[in-house]
Amino acid sequence: MADHPQPKLIIAIDGPAGAGKSTIAARLARKLGYINLESGAMYRALALKAIEWDISFDDEAALVDLAHRSRIQLEPMHNANRVLLDGRDVTARVRETDVTEAASRVSVHPRVREWMVQRQAEMGAGGGVVMEGRDIGTKVFPHADVKIFLDADPVVREQRRLQQQNLKGKAAEATAAELRERDRRDRTRVASPLLAAPDALTIDSTNLTEDEVLRRIDEAVEKRLRADS
Repeated sequence: MADHPQPKLIIAIDGPAGAGKSTIAARLARKLGYINLESGAMYRALALKAIEWDISFDDEAALVDLAHRSRIQLEPMHNANRVLLDGRDVTARVRETDVTEAASRVSVHPRVREWMVQRQAEMGAGGGVVMEGRDIGTKVFPHADVKIFLDADPVVREQRRLQQQNLKGKAAEATAAELRERDRRDRTRVASPLLAAPDALTIDSTNLTEDEVLRRIDEAVEKRLRADS
């Protein structure tokens, strides 16, 4: 008898900034042959358009209207996603500091998040995706096949981010402060606050290597695939 093809899972990875979500999600997606979808890149793209159109980050109605007028696409590449805003490649621009800060402010609005959740759910509905963000396992894919909540000690997360960006002195202090503020906004916002889904596997990466984190997630994925076979 021929083997049945493996099901295409939906894998959700949530957690705070600096926990290692993006790196782990990209590696896992490559290993499985899945699409890696960065929900944060979509918020960044909308924030960039708000900057360009001079729309206040506090004006929820205007931001929602802007979202409906926007076309945000993620095209998988080897190590990350190519981010397209209305057909324009903004991959590098959305990683810059002003856009990162703007995205954190734009994302607190309930109606903006509602629009994003709908778009993200549509993008991953067919399975075969690893999606990472802040509310994937709780709001975007509450019935995801595998849910991971990746966390780490706040001091360690700050150190990782500073090392990634090679920052020192006042620039490092400003980035660390911004990271702490993002944590506060993510965990206290009314719409989709950052928290682990009740059925998520929580992994504290403080003292773990990337390979060790990936190994634990691999085990969870294999367990689910065996259960579905």
